Amino acid sequence: MAKTLEFYFDYGSPAAYLAWTQVPRIAQETGARIEYKPMLLGGVFQATSNRSPMEVPAKGAYMQEDLQRFATRYDVPYRHNPHFPINTLMLMRGAVGLQMREPAKLVPYGDAIYRAIWVDGRNMNDPATVGAVLKEAGFDPQSLLALTAEQEVKDRLKSVTQEAVSRGVFGAPTFFVHGRMYWGQDRLDFVKQALEATS
Repeated sequence: MAKTLEFYFDYGSPAAYLAWTQVPRIAQETGARIEYKPMLLGGVFQATSNRSPMEVPAKGAYMQEDLQRFATRYDVPYRHNPHFPINTLMLMRGAVGLQMREPAKLVPYGDAIYRAIWVDGRNMNDPATVGAVLKEAGFDPQSLLALTAEQEVKDRLKSVTQEAVSRGVFGAPTFFVHGRMYWGQDRLDFVKQALEATS
């Protein structure tokens, strides 16, 4: 049976960013195929009555320290974005659109967006900044903007988000290995074990 790691994510989640940096290695080490699932975290929160940990002052302060611990463990750059929260609707539509039309560009796009938000601290709520980030990463901002306006792309993002909720997803990142759900980048050890146990 083929090993598949389903990865639900949103660029506005710092924990999903940390997972993004580690998932390719885990997939390579376990021989798994990654199935990227761009979803709208705001839609998931609304459907599940959940909210960002950052909205709870004590939890948010703890999370900042904990995220930095994991970034150090993973040896990846990370800093909290001063413009948080980021409205990721257009960014996630861009991910879905590329996945539908030019799938090979999804990971480079994600790399650029995650870096802009969680390493460089750029204001991705600002359309001009988004355009500059895309151009710097070798994308045509106008073409991507047109892609995000396509009804099929909008519908696909809604569909994946609804699918996530129907499967029990309440936050990001969330992973599935043969139907079993794992939530949080701090559960990647369990994800890897599950993949290793799959023949």
